Amino acid sequence: MRARVEEIVFDCAEPSALARFWAELLGGEAVERSADWAYVDPPGFVRVAFQRVPEGKTVKNRLHLDVGAGDVDSAAAWAARLGATPAGAVATDDYGRFQVMLDPEGNEFCFVGG
Repeated sequence: MRARVEEIVFDCAEPSALARFWAELLGGEAVERSADWAYVDPPGFVRVAFQRVPEGKTVKNRLHLDVGAGDVDSAAAWAARLGATPAGAVATDDYGRFQVMLDPEGNEFCFVGG
């Protein structure tokens, strides 16, 4: 038997606010299931959920999302207008250009382009 990823869950302080940010970024609608749990079901992507936890973020994420972007620079600028923060400069490796970003609660994600 094989399992499948049902959703990716981020620990956070403000689930509804983070769900609204990610809904703007990925598409879909932010849904508040309770004061401690919200999610977004972006089209063509696994559900991304947000769960309130009492402790704050203290270290780098062990997992992050790579988000495809045709134009990494434009995507990073747009995400910044939504409340994200660039973590360093746009970089290039053997696979293309990418920009590490931090969502409004400091969770890392990357815009990746060809």
